[in-house]
Amino acid sequence: MNNDYFVSQLTTEEMMLVNSEVEKRQKSPAVAYLLALFAGFVGGHRYYMGKTGSAVAMTLITVLTLGIGISITGIWALVDLFLINGWLQEDLKTIESEAAQTIFGRRKLKESAPEQVGDDQNGHDQIIEDVVNEDQKD
Repeated sequence: MNNDYFVSQLTTEEMMLVNSEVEKRQKSPAVAYLLALFAGFVGGHRYYMGKTGSAVAMTLITVLTLGIGISITGIWALVDLFLINGWLQEDLKTIESEAAQTIFGRRKLKESAPEQVGDDQNGHDQIIEDVVNEDQKD
């Protein structure tokens, strides 16, 4: 399904949870650009962005040519400077989609078996009562 569909179906509280997850898991643009500038010839920025296959290729080109391949991987890293912003946007959409799908999965679980999830008020009251009783025994 479409990411926009999931997001449009979220309540305000759920959207706050999604935004919190995005804030925690998003990649830093500053780190991505710095890695591209200073370690781009070995694919540092690509490792960071999760593009491991091409990052390994950049590393091997540089290492196996004893540094001569830096001219190739340097141009490659220069081109990547223009692609990083798009990768960051894709990453945000992926994180947002995963978080929204997780919330929908939990919704379905609550609808099918609310007593097993433990999110109802009675379940919380029972847990609190058990903790209080344990403390009184000590």
